[in-house]
Amino acid sequence: MDTNSWVVLSASIAFSSAVFGGTLAQGKAASVALEGIARNPAAADKLQTPMILALALIESLVLFGFGIAFLILQKFAVVAAVAH
Repeated sequence: MDTNSWVVLSASIAFSSAVFGGTLAQGKAASVALEGIARNPAAADKLQTPMILALALIESLVLFGFGIAFLILQKFAVVAAVAH
């Protein structure tokens, strides 16, 4: 494999791992919050805001992974343009 293939592979692994981890974390956070609400419906107001905040922070990590993958691909485009 040449360098170009490795760069594309590393970007795809970075983004897919960020999405996979974010999906698992969001699923777990929502599951635990809904379980807490089911056990104690009076606590729904106290659980909803922190849950939404946690989901937003988890999603920001996924977007950060997307940004890293994008930067890797941009670096690849600059290197490929200079090489040719």
